Amino acid sequence: MDRDFIKDCKRIVIKIGTNSIMKTVNRVDYQKIDRLAFVCSTLQQEGKEIILVSSGAVGVGASILKMQEYPKDIAEQQAVSSVGQSALMNLYSRFFQHYNQFVGQILMTRDVIDFPLSYENSRTAINSLLEKQVIPIINENDAVSVEEMNHETKFGDNDTLSAIVANLVDADLLIILSDVDGLYTANPSTNPDAELIPYVGEINAEVRKMAGGAGSEFATGGMETKLNAAEQMLANDRSMIITSSERPTTLFSILEGVEVGTLFKKAKGDE
Repeated sequence: MDRDFIKDCKRIVIKIGTNSIMKTVNRVDYQKIDRLAFVCSTLQQEGKEIILVSSGAVGVGASILKMQEYPKDIAEQQAVSSVGQSALMNLYSRFFQHYNQFVGQILMTRDVIDFPLSYENSRTAINSLLEKQVIPIINENDAVSVEEMNHETKFGDNDTLSAIVANLVDADLLIILSDVDGLYTANPSTNPDAELIPYVGEINAEVRKMAGGAGSEFATGGMETKLNAAEQMLANDRSMIITSSERPTTLFSILEGVEVGTLFKKAKGDE
């Protein structure tokens, strides 16, 4: 699949997961956050519109509270995420300001997208930040998100959230930064013969079979949730790339049309 079309993408949603910004349960990867801030700031200042969807509130909170493992109790998770979210935004603000770039926080719950006025207001808030050359940093509002009968407020994972945000703001491209290089024919951590798949045109049973197991040590999602996000993007005729978060500067190559990671895009003629 020719990737030249990516050069013309202007509005880009970038999602980074907890595992990508944490070295261990209680150690934040400051270098990763710094490199991500550098790349996003550079792209924004070059005329791109960047929206960052970032996990990590519980991870950063656990780091501050010097926890040896993440809490399993919901109330404790919410307390830790409350501590971590403010600290996470403080980190982003400091690193982005080093590159003369301002950021704004938006916390979302799933019920926002279920009501037309709330949905439109969310779109307006993000667009207003972009018009002011501010990079929105979006996360789920973990401290208050719950499931209550027919009132669903949890996205469940930020892969899903990033796809919803991309469709909400009519983004040209969603890039999910992960702890793997993309979608493989098998689990690369257990199968040395696994091969990276550069292009996927539809999400079918064969593709889902390749998704393998659940999420990584720190994440709530995994390849399965990323495929769910890709399915949403394809259904709305949008494109998505899964690639490694190891070197955020790779984003420059991706936006120059270089074949990096796995591209999800409908082939011409697909309905």
